[in-house]
This record gives sequence, C-alpha cells and structure tokens, in this order.
Amino acid sequence: MKITIVSGLSGSGKSIALNAFEDEGYYCIDNLPITLLETTVRELSSNLPEGYDHIALGIDARSGERALHDLERILDLFREQGFEVSLIYLQASEDVLIKRYSETRRKHPLTHTGLPLVEAIQSEREMMQAIAAFADLAIDTSRLNVHELSLLVKERAPGDFHGGLSLLIQSFGFKHGIPLDSDFIFDLRCLPNPHWEPKLRPHTGLEQPIIDFLEQHEEVATMFHSIHQFLDQWIPHFRACNRSYVTLSVGCTGGRHRSVYMAERLAAHLRNQLGDSVHVKHRELR
Repeated sequence: MKITIVSGLSGSGKSIALNAFEDEGYYCIDNLPITLLETTVRELSSNLPEGYDHIALGIDARSGERALHDLERILDLFREQGFEVSLIYLQASEDVLIKRYSETRRKHPLTHTGLPLVEAIQSEREMMQAIAAFADLAIDTSRLNVHELSLLVKERAPGDFHGGLSLLIQSFGFKHGIPLDSDFIFDLRCLPNPHWEPKLRPHTGLEQPIIDFLEQHEEVATMFHSIHQFLDQWIPHFRACNRSYVTLSVGCTGGRHRSVYMAERLAAHLRNQLGDSVHVKHRELR
C-alpha cells in the first residue's frame, strides 16, 4: 500500500490536492489528527475498501506542534513496516494566503486562539517548518489556480505507482519572484537576451525565432552543457536513494525567452533517461 501525506499551510490548496488524488483512485481522508495516523494506517492496511490500494491523508497544523514534530518518526516507522511513503508539502506566499482568505471569507484554523490573520499565517508557517524540512515534494501554489494545481498533482503522482523519479523542470522570471518549491535553481540572466531585439520581443522560447537567436550564441550551448552534465551525474544518485521528486527551476529576467528555451531543451535531453516522468512548466506563460 502506498501512503501519501498531503500537508502544508492552510489556504495553500491541500483539499484541492486531495481531490486530485481521489480522482486518481486514492482513498482519501482530510484533516486527520497525527495522533490517529498510526491507528488509521493499521486499520486501512488490512481493511482498505475494495478497489483501492493507495491512500492519501491530509494533515495540518491543528494536530499541534508536538504532534507535528513526531510525524517524521511515524513515517519512518511506516517505511520500516514495508509501506511506500511520501510527503507532499504545499505552501504559498503570505500576501496570496491573505488574499485567498479575504476572498473566501473563511477563518484560518489558528485564528480561534484570537490571533489576527497575518499573525496566524506567520505562526502556522513557523509550526510547519518541522514538516517542510523533510518533505519529499514541495509545491508553491502562489501562482497556480485550482485547475493547474490539480493537473500538477495528477501529472506527478500516478507515475509513482511504479516507483522511480518524477522530475519537474520549470521556467520562471526572476522579476516575478523565485519559485519556493525548487530543489535546484539555475540563473540564465547572463545569457544574451532576445528581449532587446524589437522583432523578437513578442515571441517566446517555444518559437523558432527565439530558438534560432539563442542557438547562434556559444555561451547558450555552454550553459546547456554545464546544466545537463550536472544532472546527468546526480540524477542516478537521487534515483538510487529512492528520491521520488526533484524540481529544477531555470530563470531569466522575465521568464518568457531564455528560461523557456532552456527548460524545453533540458527536458528533451532528460527524457532519454527518465521518459515520461519528466514534466515541464512555464510559470510566466499564460
């Protein structure tokens, strides 16, 4: 039985992620207290409803700080018992969380103690650091809508039924902020910038004029070679230690030209090793 724990900050999309897992055939339980986790898994492992062999469990800060610190020990215990276990951690920026709560008019779970919303968000982020530190996959939902988050979960979860490494390569623009969910970030701002060519500016790194412009510059090829050499060397090590998820982010200034081109080229190269478990996301292309 595969056990997936979905956790993270309130308002970051945990319920959406659990709905996506349910669509993929997982048996899901939301808002499960950590103190009931061992009992629940023990019961489900022997009495899982017919047709299910994977479970996804939602856990949040309402379990309490002491229980949150005990979660890593419990998950290690499950692994010792032969379960395949992964922890997905969802997060978002403070201003996005405030906006979401303002729009939905829902109460933050920690405001019941009398904390204002901003302080409740900050307090929860501090409490949840104990979980964020050992998550197998972190997803920053600040710039994702409901459908994009659901699709991202579905893309990265189903392939893990058979084990292996799921790699997400995402392009982004530094002027819009660094992705919070990156394992590795590569800065492409030192490469020639098509933005300064008026005829090229409207195009993106997916289009041939940008591809032709970048591929005539030797430093672009050198950057690609350096990044893929690094990945070629270390991806086998991640796979050997049973790492389930890796997120690689490549950024340029605006996130529309150089980073898009490089993300696509790296994905094409890495699919030779990882096949369909390589996914691409262009954060600034909408």
